[in-house]
Amino acid sequence: MKYSRSHDVMQRVLITITIYFLVAFSFYLFFAGHNNPGGGFIGGLMTASAFILIYLIFDRRVANRIIRFSFPGILATGLFVSLFVGLIGPVFGDEMFTQYFDYFDLPFFGEVELTTAVPFDFGIYLVVVGMAMAATVTIAEDESKWKS
Repeated sequence: MKYSRSHDVMQRVLITITIYFLVAFSFYLFFAGHNNPGGGFIGGLMTASAFILIYLIFDRRVANRIIRFSFPGILATGLFVSLFVGLIGPVFGDEMFTQYFDYFDLPFFGEVELTTAVPFDFGIYLVVVGMAMAATVTIAEDESKWKS
């Protein structure tokens, strides 16, 4: 099959659609992870893979304009959130990483269970996204290896 410019356009459109599905699936895995397989780690890996696809189909400058995050900053924020949630237990006289939960009546949602596991998983999610993307972008931007 001969390459043409239309193949590039079709590839970008299909991969862009795939990115939306990957991000949506990562959110599903994140929220399903408390009672089912999934959680912050695998959800973060799925989001990082969607971001990596953005870097693959666009060049680095365009991808950096699309993704305006500082990945080491995301990693640090995730570590702070996870550590903060983990330290809630000792503040109340329990062990570190003790999970607390309660049921609340929220408008439009009714009775909802809120737990400390969700913010902890969110911190893990941010750590995984930040670490995977910081490592990937650092390796990709090391042009000294690619110059001949």
